[in-house]
Amino acid sequence: MSILPKALEQTIEAFSSLPGVGHRTAERYAYWCLRSDKSISDKISTSLDKLHSSIKYCPKTFALIDVNQDISPLYSDIQRDKTIIAIVAEPFDIQALENTGVYKGTYHVLGGLISPIDGVGPEQLRIKELIKRIKEDGVSEVILATNASVEGETTAMYIQKQLQDLNTDLTRLARGLPIGVDLEYADQITLKRALEGRTSL
Repeated sequence: MSILPKALEQTIEAFSSLPGVGHRTAERYAYWCLRSDKSISDKISTSLDKLHSSIKYCPKTFALIDVNQDISPLYSDIQRDKTIIAIVAEPFDIQALENTGVYKGTYHVLGGLISPIDGVGPEQLRIKELIKRIKEDGVSEVILATNASVEGETTAMYIQKQLQDLNTDLTRLARGLPIGVDLEYADQITLKRALEGRTSL
């Protein structure tokens, strides 16, 4: 028999369903919401309530856009080069590239990475849509901007094979050793990419 009020229990259970949030952390979140001003809980509740109804995927890039938009501004903007596409796994990966302030091409969100362990195969990703778009937009360069992980590398290799017959350049984001990381702590994929991408001095 629980000694907690039902509403508090349900809130803890809801927070526990978030990735990386254990039961103890969920308890702290729920209790913090209870102790805080009600307007904060109302704001969280309202934003979550509107989350699904106010957001959709761009039919061209599959980036997240407001429900009242037809297409992503990152595609419709005339300053964007539609002949260059950076392929990313998830919508939030776009923000990382945009923060650099140097990329002026467009994007294509796959919706994940190939991961047999998680039951994600190529058919679950938006690769067919990518090929269609390359042909429609006369794309000259495709940049593989997937993570430097086993899943990211597997996905990149699969896409490379799918695009090999198309008349487009295929490039990969450079990989290397982050500043401040000792060689002994670098993973094998990072070291391999660092060796392959070495430059002359």
